[in-house]
Amino acid sequence: MALFITEACTYCGACEPECPTQAISAGDDVYVINGSSCNECAGDAEGSHCVNVCPSDAIVQG
Repeated sequence: MALFITEACTYCGACEPECPTQAISAGDDVYVINGSSCNECAGDAEGSHCVNVCPSDAIVQG
């Protein structure tokens, strides 16, 4: 299951460069995650990179 960015997103852009699969892009009001590209940083012991850098905790399970 891919991650999802909620309306709590402050549009700071911290998540986009952290995504190793380039699944995150700027939407109209919040950043969005392409569910078919997101693998939640599978195999990375430190977890999902975007979740780790999001200052507003706006990235959740979709």
